[in-house]
Amino acid sequence: MRTAEIKRKTAETDITLSLSLDGTGKAAIRTGCGFLDHMLTLFSRHGRFDLTVTCLGDTNVDYHHTVEDIGIVLGQAFREALGVKAGITRYGDTVLPMDEALILSAVDISGRGGYYDGLAIPTEKVGDFDTELCREFWIAFAQNAGVTLHLRQLAGINSHHIIEGAFKSAARSLRTAVRIDPALGSEVPSTKGLL
Repeated sequence: MRTAEIKRKTAETDITLSLSLDGTGKAAIRTGCGFLDHMLTLFSRHGRFDLTVTCLGDTNVDYHHTVEDIGIVLGQAFREALGVKAGITRYGDTVLPMDEALILSAVDISGRGGYYDGLAIPTEKVGDFDTELCREFWIAFAQNAGVTLHLRQLAGINSHHIIEGAFKSAARSLRTAVRIDPALGSEVPSTKGLL
């Protein structure tokens, strides 16, 4: 099983996260931020990743540290669970409709972390969640997972739908990219022989 458990404790957050890439989409998420709980639960379901997250954060300040640090830890868990990346498909892409929103995601498990943003979220908040934190989450995730991630908004006017579409689309692209390709055997899908 390709799994990881990461613990991270700072002056701002105390996070425990476990991940199974070969799961069924079971999630147990308690971050202290209801909107992030919702996004991570659907990320788990659409990626078919088993994901457990608990976070005690300085949410009395705002959600910034909680969201960014969970992105860091989730990225670290992906990197650890993937190991040497032998036999993975490596690439994945999805165009996902979420009502009026249409989100394209593309992933390369390249070993080079980078997030390339193309989301135009029209409001500053969804409930008490600052929508700019969506970008902070994906930057932290991509850098720590060592993946190249593009998110593009092809349509959409509702902030909740745009962000939810992004999490669902990214999850489905990652699900494809981490999948084992039987034709590859133990081969790493790179001409360099290393990702």
